[in-house]
Amino acid sequence: MNTPPILKDFPHSFETERLIIRAPLPGDGSEICEAMMETLDILQLWMPWAQQNPTEEAVEASVRKAHCEFLERTDFRFHLYEKDTKIFVGSSGLHQVNWQIPKFEIGYWCRKSFMGKGYITESVRGLTVFAFQVFHANRIEIRCEERNMKSRKVAERLNYQLEGVLRDASMDMQGNLTNKCIYSMIADDFRKLSLRKSD
Repeated sequence: MNTPPILKDFPHSFETERLIIRAPLPGDGSEICEAMMETLDILQLWMPWAQQNPTEEAVEASVRKAHCEFLERTDFRFHLYEKDTKIFVGSSGLHQVNWQIPKFEIGYWCRKSFMGKGYITESVRGLTVFAFQVFHANRIEIRCEERNMKSRKVAERLNYQLEGVLRDASMDMQGNLTNKCIYSMIADDFRKLSLRKSD
């Protein structure tokens, strides 16, 4: 019999070279709200959840909901902290969870003052390894607007494959139809990449 997802045990945090990557905790809201305000002009270009100016109360409520979803094993937001300074760098996660396959979708954002330093690529690489090795994923997707070249470059740097571009598949933040790119990595891809790195 398959173990119900809520009974699955696994680490709630892990580390990469420069980052501590952990599950959301009550009390995280204040520093995340600060990072969102710093980055709002960029977030509002792409993120539906960033269209209103954040308040500490609303962000803390979101953090606590994400904490509950993590415990329920229905969605996995992760917060990214720089190891040396313990400063909040951004957020990533494994979303659109389908335990039957298992399949996940990685999302990410970085606060403005830490952009251009490779932290998101590092975190997505770490989450990819985590998903395949700990969650035994068979498929991971990265979806983004066709015009969002920074997000697309993260997927391409990490050898995710562009499966296709869905034409007029979603609305952008201005209410215009936009194309959606779907990148993926499957377990067989990951095994080949891991073998290549060990050669």
